[in-house]
Amino acid sequence: MDKTTGRARHQDTNPCIEETDASQKCMDTYNYDRSMCSADFQRYKNCRTYWHNIMMQRKRDGVKPYMPTAAQRLEMLGALGGKPY
Repeated sequence: MDKTTGRARHQDTNPCIEETDASQKCMDTYNYDRSMCSADFQRYKNCRTYWHNIMMQRKRDGVKPYMPTAAQRLEMLGALGGKPY
């Protein structure tokens, strides 16, 4: 596995692995008919947008690491009562 793939599958750097996997599973199930997976694609897009905004706010505030770790994200989502996307 190369560095990019490893980073993309690492829980601390990619907050949307679950949504990525769901989209891929949907594509596999429906023989790559994209129209059948639009809800999964939208959830992935919302996830990426949400965590990108969090990351940019932390960067503006000078908080490092810019992307919260998996444990921090879980705590944040728990405080919100679940995923907001």
